[in-house]
Amino acid sequence: MDLKNKLRHVQDFPKEGVDFIDITTILSDREAYKQAIDEMCAKVSDLEFDVIVGSESRGFMFAATLAYLFGKGFVPVRKKGKLPYETISASYTLEYGTDILQMHKDAILPGQKVLIVDDLLATGGTVAANAKLAEQLGGQVVGMLFLIELTFLGGREKLKEYDVRSVITFDE
Repeated sequence: MDLKNKLRHVQDFPKEGVDFIDITTILSDREAYKQAIDEMCAKVSDLEFDVIVGSESRGFMFAATLAYLFGKGFVPVRKKGKLPYETISASYTLEYGTDILQMHKDAILPGQKVLIVDDLLATGGTVAANAKLAEQLGGQVVGMLFLIELTFLGGREKLKEYDVRSVITFDE
């Protein structure tokens, strides 16, 4: 099936001018969700990694599932103030604002190989903050995986030092 056709576009969400790509239509369709996970697994099956990092909240759905399937640990990255233990922080810019992401200070051990997984790559701000957090703890980012990539927003350019992989691309 063509997963791109399973996505829903919501215009002017969360603010005017943004074409929000809604993944819930894939998540609620068991065959589409399975195919999305299978394709994401295939994209990184050649990589060696110890843990998977995923961002709140849509990234959790893919990162945690992949961590389970690969038998790896899952490290959640959340918005400021949402994690219960001591954290490290990184600020980031996204298409429609700025925010701060946090990770537990003991979530990644020095030398661990890290795969970062999220639902969508747009401008690259969120995933760059994820990488900064992982690297601050001594992790080595070996790859970044996305279900969707909006190539026209240039996120891949911001991440040129990393191995970036995606399943679905939108060129405009």
